[in-house]
Amino acid sequence: MSYDDVEIEDMEWNEELKAFTYPCPCGDLFQITKEDLKIGEEIARCPSCSLYITVIYNMEDFTDQKSKSSIDQSKQQPVAVA
Repeated sequence: MSYDDVEIEDMEWNEELKAFTYPCPCGDLFQITKEDLKIGEEIARCPSCSLYITVIYNMEDFTDQKSKSSIDQSKQQPVAVA
């Protein structure tokens, strides 16, 4: 069972670890990477003990999407050229 449920907004980005972190009661940090979040992982683990937390986040914020500026093929209009 998860130690706690934590919103991603309550976690801190650690540039050195390249991971979102949250304090663990053991004194270390729960950690989860952007790559983990992109594949749907929601468990942040502490490397020093057996505890883990469930991270609550919007997966769409981390999934690789095609450029938002790309034009949907079905919305393209033919253009007459003189």
